[in-house]
This record gives sequence, C-alpha cells and structure tokens, in this order.
Amino acid sequence: MKSTEIETDASLPRLKITLRLLHNDEIAMGPGKAELLAAIQKTGSIAAAGKTMNMSYRRAWLLVDVMNRSFSGPLVHAAKGGRHGGGTTLTPLGLQVLDQYTKMATAVSHTAQAYLPLFSGFMAKRTDGSPTDE
Repeated sequence: MKSTEIETDASLPRLKITLRLLHNDEIAMGPGKAELLAAIQKTGSIAAAGKTMNMSYRRAWLLVDVMNRSFSGPLVHAAKGGRHGGGTTLTPLGLQVLDQYTKMATAVSHTAQAYLPLFSGFMAKRTDGSPTDE
C-alpha cells in the first residue's frame, strides 16, 4: 500500500499522497507500515512479510517495534519459534489500526481528487503532449 496515486484525465495533474501518523518524533503509521502489516497478516511471518517487500528481517522488525510502541497496545504479536514453529499475527488492535488507516488514506485521496479540476489548464505540457510529472 504505497503512497496513493490517483489517475486523472490527461489535462489534470496526478496526485501522489503520502499519509503518515506521527507519535512523538516517529512515524507510527504510514503507507509502508500499513503494507507491512497487511503482508504480516497474509504470510503469518515478519520475515516472510519483509521478503515480499524486499526488506530485511531486521528492518521489518524495527518497523514493527515502532508501531508496537506507538499505539496503546501492540499491533503485532510474534510467537517465538520452537517445536511447532513461531508465527506472527496482528492483534485485534493491529487489525483495527490497519483498517482505519486504510479508510483514512482512501478518504484523503478522494477528497484531494475533488480539488484537481482547480488546476485544469495550469499544467505545462510535455513535448510528447502528456502532462509533466511534477
């Protein structure tokens, strides 16, 4: 769930919105962390989730640690390995936070989309006739 890009007609600019929730000086939740939570939910493993995102286990674990410290309770529960193996699950709070963040990101994107027509005719054209990237 990377930054949300909204497709528009060729006469309008495109949007790239990155929504982050901050707790103190840390990013408690953002598009990358939401993507990691969704991958953990799907794979049942921090390591496997990190691999699907081309991320090291250490980096994935550090992101999980920030999320777990930033909210009123942990978002991710990791069981230690052993005879029956470990496993990682999202806590009920983790599921709620992921769901609410996704809803908020969608709402922000849709709201911003409504303002794009204000920029109609203001954007420079590329030599190939398509709008510029930024």
